[in-house]
Amino acid sequence: MRKAAKQIVICAVILTLLCVACRIVFFNQFSICLPLGEDWQEDTPIRVEQPEILRLGPAEKHDGYLKIPVIPEKPGDADVYFGSGDNSREELRMLRVDRFHTVFELNSGNYTGDTAVLIAVTLFWLLVSAIMMWHFLRAKGAAFYDYETIYYSGFSLFALASGLVMLSVTVSRMVHPETYNMFSACSAMAGASTRYMQMTSPLVLAFALAMAVSNIALLRHEKPRLQNILGLAVSALLIAGEALGWYLFTRDFMGSELEGRIDSTFRNTYATLFIYFQCMLTGAAVCGINAARHRPAPDKDFIIINGCWFRKDGSLPPLLRGRADRALAFWREQKEKTGREAAFVPSGGQGSDEPVPEAEAIRQYLLSQGIEDRLIIPEDRSVNTLENMAFSARIIRAANPEGKTVFSTSSYHVFRSGILAGLAGLAAEGIGSKTKWWFWPNAFMRETAGLLAKRWKQELLFLMLLVAFFGILSMVL
Repeated sequence: MRKAAKQIVICAVILTLLCVACRIVFFNQFSICLPLGEDWQEDTPIRVEQPEILRLGPAEKHDGYLKIPVIPEKPGDADVYFGSGDNSREELRMLRVDRFHTVFELNSGNYTGDTAVLIAVTLFWLLVSAIMMWHFLRAKGAAFYDYETIYYSGFSLFALASGLVMLSVTVSRMVHPETYNMFSACSAMAGASTRYMQMTSPLVLAFALAMAVSNIALLRHEKPRLQNILGLAVSALLIAGEALGWYLFTRDFMGSELEGRIDSTFRNTYATLFIYFQCMLTGAAVCGINAARHRPAPDKDFIIINGCWFRKDGSLPPLLRGRADRALAFWREQKEKTGREAAFVPSGGQGSDEPVPEAEAIRQYLLSQGIEDRLIIPEDRSVNTLENMAFSARIIRAANPEGKTVFSTSSYHVFRSGILAGLAGLAAEGIGSKTKWWFWPNAFMRETAGLLAKRWKQELLFLMLLVAFFGILSMVL
């Protein structure tokens, strides 16, 4: 993440310098854009109250508006009037010139070189999206199992959507400068979170509906325990969140300018909170699916089989048998292609309701499938996935420090297991066994919750920074 952050900062610095260069070289003049209509024509009287501050160049007629160049003379404030003095429709443009001869139009928020700034902001968001996506695609093998890949995949979509919004804003400002001013552009920038939430709401609702359907199917096959209704809880939260967002974004608001800013800040802050969790959920889902579909190269020396509960008679239930069968399929495919025989490391200790360690139950199953005992090295002390990986890593290092490793677990558990393997100091790739369609989504939600709970302090800090950024942006703009 540090490398990506460094690249993003470099892009921001370069774009800032380009804005300064464009301001000096290409955007040294400011223009007032006056719509042409029933009230304003090409011969509309124009007067400058403070001609020593600035002067106006000859008006240029464009499609639907007049473009009037402003040439700054010295720092100060100046008023420009359009229309005759006795015209009740006379229009006032208040301008300010700073010591760098930058002209600010106080009525609209326009300023010298504002188009260059909009272009730079658009490029910044698009480059952020490209940088994150590039790092996501570069994460291969054991390096893929990392929290950073969640950020890369989830927030690259947010950055891309923000870039597209900014592209629309920039084009509108360039094509219709007489009606689309910088106040409108800044409002769109501050409301990037709101726009993203509105754009993605159909996908979020479709995901919530699919999650609810799968969870209902799960409850028809499993006992109604708390952990088996997580999918329904997530679905309800997503739907309620979208409903609240729709209410906040569409309700009519009446109040002072300060109250309007507070209301806008609240809406944008809410959207930022919702989108943060949406991006994290999206990133976790993308990483989880990619991890489950991954096919490691057939060059492995060890195959870890993550244990789980098994029956009292010693037989493996479908979940654990699926993990063992997936490991066997990989072992046989590798041997057929390369002639290489990997050693199995069945992993799992003995639970209070289990007659033998999980590793031993898996070992017996492997023997029944024709695997020689010399190729099985049980790890029978672990009580969770992290210990599965840590204790198995010790066995593997003792047997072959340079050995390449793959682990086999349920499809929804691959990504989190890979992260835990990395935390245990084990560079390993994962393979996932198939699970019932109605079991996978709810189980994956549990994995995602467990995954993010490990880093709640970092997640909270990052969330607070995002909320502060968009909140301050809303109040200022």
